[in-house]
Amino acid sequence: MGVIRKKTATRGGEGGVKYVCDVCSSDITSTVRIRCADPACSDFDLCVSCFAKGESRNAHDPATHPYRVIEQNSFPIFDKEWGADEELLLLEGAEIYGLGSWADIADHIGGFRDKDEVRDHYLDTYVASPCFPLPKRCSPYDSELATQVPREEFQARKKRRIEERRDKAKNAPTLQAKTKPTASVPSCHEIQGYMPGRLEFETEYANEAEEAVQHMQFDPGDGLNSRTGEMEPEMELKLTVMEIYNCRLTQRVERKRVIFEHDLLDYRENTKTDKRRNKEEKELLQKAKPFARIMNHTDFEDFNQGLVDELNLRQAITQLQEWRNMRIGDLRSGEKYETEKAQRAQKSIPMGSMDRERLASSQRSKQPPPPEAPSGAALLVAPELPIRPTAAGAATATAPAPATVTNGEAKSIAGTAEGQAPNGTDPTATHVNGSRTRQRYMPQPLAGISPLPLSQDNAPDLHLLTPEEAKLCEVVRLQPKPYLMIKDQLLREALKSNGTLKRKQAKEICRLDAQKGAKIFDFLINAGWLGKA
Repeated sequence: MGVIRKKTATRGGEGGVKYVCDVCSSDITSTVRIRCADPACSDFDLCVSCFAKGESRNAHDPATHPYRVIEQNSFPIFDKEWGADEELLLLEGAEIYGLGSWADIADHIGGFRDKDEVRDHYLDTYVASPCFPLPKRCSPYDSELATQVPREEFQARKKRRIEERRDKAKNAPTLQAKTKPTASVPSCHEIQGYMPGRLEFETEYANEAEEAVQHMQFDPGDGLNSRTGEMEPEMELKLTVMEIYNCRLTQRVERKRVIFEHDLLDYRENTKTDKRRNKEEKELLQKAKPFARIMNHTDFEDFNQGLVDELNLRQAITQLQEWRNMRIGDLRSGEKYETEKAQRAQKSIPMGSMDRERLASSQRSKQPPPPEAPSGAALLVAPELPIRPTAAGAATATAPAPATVTNGEAKSIAGTAEGQAPNGTDPTATHVNGSRTRQRYMPQPLAGISPLPLSQDNAPDLHLLTPEEAKLCEVVRLQPKPYLMIKDQLLREALKSNGTLKRKQAKEICRLDAQKGAKIFDFLINAGWLGKA
């Protein structure tokens, strides 16, 4: 009998329908075969050699049973690249697996046909035909393609195509197995109720919209009054309900688009980012969420960042105006004022004697809470602002600095009685011609690692670095371009957390030795480019 062997392990392989001799079991798929036409023998095939010898099996009687000679119909009839045998297998596969299952139909055809090729051929030859549902060359007398392309040439072309695709399949890289599960259960997905394989939710928007149309029926001839020719009220009601249902489906698709476009399914990443914000920023961004429906992801992120920057600027301006009203002239005094202000607000809370004792005992036993991350407004008025050298630096160096009164204490512009510099600068900073500069941080060599001398010969990008950065690259044995990439990544990550960064995060970004990553992190901290979280 004819045996069908399908290759289901790999898609787009040679595969296809295979025929073997029922006596000697030789492959007769691509050669002439003899099929028994007697009803007692179902799909009984013989090769030419066994048929010539009069071989028989089971109920087959070669002396009395009729037979048919079946040869390969390997010649084009509808398309120059498709033979008649492949057209038959295409229609047979569509009948077995159904239209749309193009991968299974391609496996049924074999010959390294892929699903896209099979689908396009079916649509072009059968669906887009002017003689739909028949192909364009449907006449039995139309032998134009068979005349243009001889059978020998077509078979040689087919053999060459199969060999090329077989070699290409052998050299193709193996596909990576899917690591993300498609089942929607809490143990394997972040969002419970979401089905990644179907891109749907268990509870959709307007989840009960289908109930209004599930029992609705439209029969041929309904809706029009045979006498007046007008639409009946019942049909108008049905169409109105269908219109409402379609509007709800459109709204459901629109809400899914917003969810997928703005990555709202990445629950853990969004929660991690949300924890870095303070209460005011969270409330502001919560109010801005409706604008996500009319913006793409990039524009919405820029819009949110602009709102946060505006909020921080307004808070910083309000705080500076309050300091001006309180006659505060430098940032360190302002920081001291804010600390004392918070203490006075805490003490002003009315409490009884028992409450104060209970609070004092709980504070003694409780560890101090970890410091919160500074907000954007706090960073704008931080004491560590860089000093801008004045144009009249030489003149101020010789002229005596007048004393000013700040918070009831006499201070000079050049410095305070306590050795503090104005504008919150480091008192250890050096003074050159009246302008203050930060002391240079020179990295020390690492233990057990000899520095790598850098020059324009072995480091073409050395001119992009400052002398201190060049010294750092020599100490950690790093070329300038990789160092600039690491520096860029660190600064970008720090901008997400208001300019601060943890040592552990810096080491993960650097992907270097622990000592080298720590050395780069310390250098950026001392240079004032990063703030230590």
